[in-house]
Amino acid sequence: MRRDKSEMEDDLRTEYDLKSLRVRKLGPGRKGFGGVTVRLEPDVAEIFPCADAVNEALRFLIRVTRDNQVASTAQVNNSNAADD
Repeated sequence: MRRDKSEMEDDLRTEYDLKSLRVRKLGPGRKGFGGVTVRLEPDVAEIFPCADAVNEALRFLIRVTRDNQVASTAQVNNSNAADD
């Protein structure tokens, strides 16, 4: 059954700010509100007690990876300078 357009019009006041409302849909098709959701495999999830622990571990891994890349680049540059 289709509704007429006139039945669907709302009589909301203009001062209502509907953009600030957080409407939640249920089910797998719902969208989150700000941020990215990442699903961990069960074996990985059992290691971490909460989301903060996962973020801390990932930040540590990022720092180590960046530090190793900087060290590798410096080592290659020193090796090239010694060859000159």
